[in-house]
Amino acid sequence: MQVVELIEQAVAGLGYELVDLETSPRGRLLRVFIDKPEGVNVDDCVTVSNHLTRLFMAENVDYDRLEVSSPGLDRPLKKPADYERFSGQEVQLKLRVPHGNQRNFSGVIGGLRDGLVVLRTEEGERELPFDNVEKARLVPKF
Repeated sequence: MQVVELIEQAVAGLGYELVDLETSPRGRLLRVFIDKPEGVNVDDCVTVSNHLTRLFMAENVDYDRLEVSSPGLDRPLKKPADYERFSGQEVQLKLRVPHGNQRNFSGVIGGLRDGLVVLRTEEGERELPFDNVEKARLVPKF
């Protein structure tokens, strides 16, 4: 089993969602971002960190440092389900390949329709291919 699958399964078993996983070039640093509907706190991060540390020892996962964190207010959107869950919220989106001479978009998420991200912008509603999204992050409201 690959490390990503191992982490995703372990985190889900504890009642959290694996939002993202970052690794250093040689996999020496593992940075795990977790979330749950009501948000995560320091105790949640400690719980997941302790569990993963024991799991990595049992599974012989070679790493130097593990960091477990909340995804933050500017949470990245990675999976199709994220676009449904955060429908109605403001997002900044960057495409891999320009869509009509434009790669960067901002607007309100309208969900996902037939593999297309529905984005309500000042210029009107846009439908952008989910497969073409390089990065997407929520815009925090203060």
